[in-house]
Amino acid sequence: MCKAMEDMITDEKKEIALRMIEKGKLPLEEIAEYSDLSLEEVQKLADEELQPV
Repeated sequence: MCKAMEDMITDEKKEIALRMIEKGKLPLEEIAEYSDLSLEEVQKLADEELQPV
């Protein structure tokens, strides 16, 4: 149960970071700080967001 909760919280943090990335108003370093994700995770999300569909 604890692992499931951790995964749910991490997914929510990533969703929040994605919304901030989409707005494009903050540097990735600040998004990482505010979302409590690593800069590497935020960079990966940004890279995925910018890839053409």
